[in-house]
Amino acid sequence: MAEGNRIIFALDVGDKASALEWIEKLSGRVGYFKVGLELYTALGPQIVHEIKHGGLRCFLDLKFHDIPNTVAGAVRSATRLGVDMMTVHISGGAAMLKAAMDAAVSEAQLLGIARPKIIGVSVLTSLDERALNQIGIMHTPAKQVE
Repeated sequence: MAEGNRIIFALDVGDKASALEWIEKLSGRVGYFKVGLELYTALGPQIVHEIKHGGLRCFLDLKFHDIPNTVAGAVRSATRLGVDMMTVHISGGAAMLKAAMDAAVSEAQLLGIARPKIIGVSVLTSLDERALNQIGIMHTPAKQVE
């Protein structure tokens, strides 16, 4: 796999056999394998270990959103798993975001590994203006992202 390969393949499956089949087919062709809620709920940390054991990069897309201490703990755990990138909801606020980043930095330093990238999710792609309005956000998705 070329280190600069930024293609992310979503392992949007719910079982180990399907996930491993995709990993085998695309190993060396994509930059990251994304593990989302369905696959992580089905297999837990085991799927991250499978990806990392193959020398591949893992994007853990669980969109952490909780109180700062809880998110910090989840980020530390994900960092210990060796994930290369993960998501947090920015709507969790500045304190939560800072706690997430501080946890990633400190845990990576403690382990002597590279800090995972943390991506902030602003608006889910499934939400249109009407859906945002229904939850009290009176903007278009584009305006809300800004």
